[in-house]
Amino acid sequence: MTRGVGGHSPANVTHHLKGTNFPASRADLEKQAKENGAEEDVLEVIRNMPDEQYEDMAGVMKGIGEAE
Repeated sequence: MTRGVGGHSPANVTHHLKGTNFPASRADLEKQAKENGAEEDVLEVIRNMPDEQYEDMAGVMKGIGEAE
């Protein structure tokens, strides 16, 4: 895991979403995170996000906040 970016923090989740093509569904985000080597705690945060289309990373950050 990247030093200083641990657990299910928004920074850690977005780190595992690099390369995401927007708009993206929650399933698209989970798939991208898996491809980027995300651990189960990160995938769990994504699974708990609202099931909607995300237009950009700002929307993803909002969804992460709602998941926690």
